[in-house]
Amino acid sequence: MTTASRRPHAPVRITVDLVIITIRGDRLHVLLVERDNEPYRGALALPGGFVRPEEALEDAARRELAEETAIEAGRMHLEQLHTYGAPDRDPRGRVVTVAYLAIAPSLPVPVAGSDARAAHWVPVEEAEHLAFDHAEILADGLERARSKLEGTTLATAFCADTFTIGELRRVYEVVWGVPLDPRNFNRKVTSTDGFVVPTGETRSQDTGRPAALHRRGPATTLHPAIMRERPPGPPR
Repeated sequence: MTTASRRPHAPVRITVDLVIITIRGDRLHVLLVERDNEPYRGALALPGGFVRPEEALEDAARRELAEETAIEAGRMHLEQLHTYGAPDRDPRGRVVTVAYLAIAPSLPVPVAGSDARAAHWVPVEEAEHLAFDHAEILADGLERARSKLEGTTLATAFCADTFTIGELRRVYEVVWGVPLDPRNFNRKVTSTDGFVVPTGETRSQDTGRPAALHRRGPATTLHPAIMRERPPGPPR
């Protein structure tokens, strides 16, 4: 047996981190906490923490969400995003984190707790200088949300229980960062089986006729997909 084979394994600890996004004031926001402990004390970071020995990963994610922000997961869309395990990603030692993407409409103002000094909703374009590798995790979470809007019904996770087609279109516009043609969008949505279901009710608007209300349908995938329109690039 060689010396290398007898070398003890470095202990590995596991954390969960959460990319929690919602639409506030017609802008896409991410939930960030101000760290109250070292390392990176005072820096902004994604909510998260260490997994307890008796916990499943998703249970740990839901607990950290409640402890650090006082937001209950409830009906929030929650899915595992990716695992990050670079050896030097955490100055405390070898720490592997499992990231989750969470989406919900009209999330409340967060209340900090546990090891967070404060919690804030921050427009995603202003989420800079994050602790650890959280900028990379946030970028991956945003891209996951943007890409899944194309082929799944994830956009309805940003909406209330009932919504207008115009409100659903605005979700796509905010998340993708591009305007969409209202007529084409309406046609695509209403012709896709199971995407949305009319409630038979309407909502008054400031101008024009009352808008028909819908709720999310039983479908989880879109056929055909609603393909993302890329923002125009710089002139050549």
